[in-house]
Amino acid sequence: MLCRKCDTRDPFTIAAKLGIRVLHEPLGSIRGYYSRTHRIKFIHINQDLSKERQRQVCAHELGHAILHPKSNTPFLRANTLYSVNKLETEANRFMALLLHPATEIQDYAQCGYTLYQIADICGLTPELVEYIITTYNRNDAASS
Repeated sequence: MLCRKCDTRDPFTIAAKLGIRVLHEPLGSIRGYYSRTHRIKFIHINQDLSKERQRQVCAHELGHAILHPKSNTPFLRANTLYSVNKLETEANRFMALLLHPATEIQDYAQCGYTLYQIADICGLTPELVEYIITTYNRNDAASS
């Protein structure tokens, strides 16, 4: 739905269309993070990452901006006992589906590629590939 609305799968373009500011900064070992200040949304991306990795990080942080707009995962991780794993998993799934449509992943699977081969080709974890295939198969069965 979001891809159709914005007419793209590019996370940088989607962020711009949604009014989310993307900043490229030196972040050391941190790949990126999402923040919100005075109702303005920001995605911070480590400028030292490869272009493809920056694209993945932008898509992941865009997931946080859309799915968890008021959550502050760095604060939650550092100052509370709240588990941010669910938030991170949801942002990873958002990133995977944004950058790799389920039909693309399913095509690889139907051609006989293994979960690990698909993960390597797409730059995803095997768990994310399995999630996409399972979700695709579930949705495909529901529409039949």
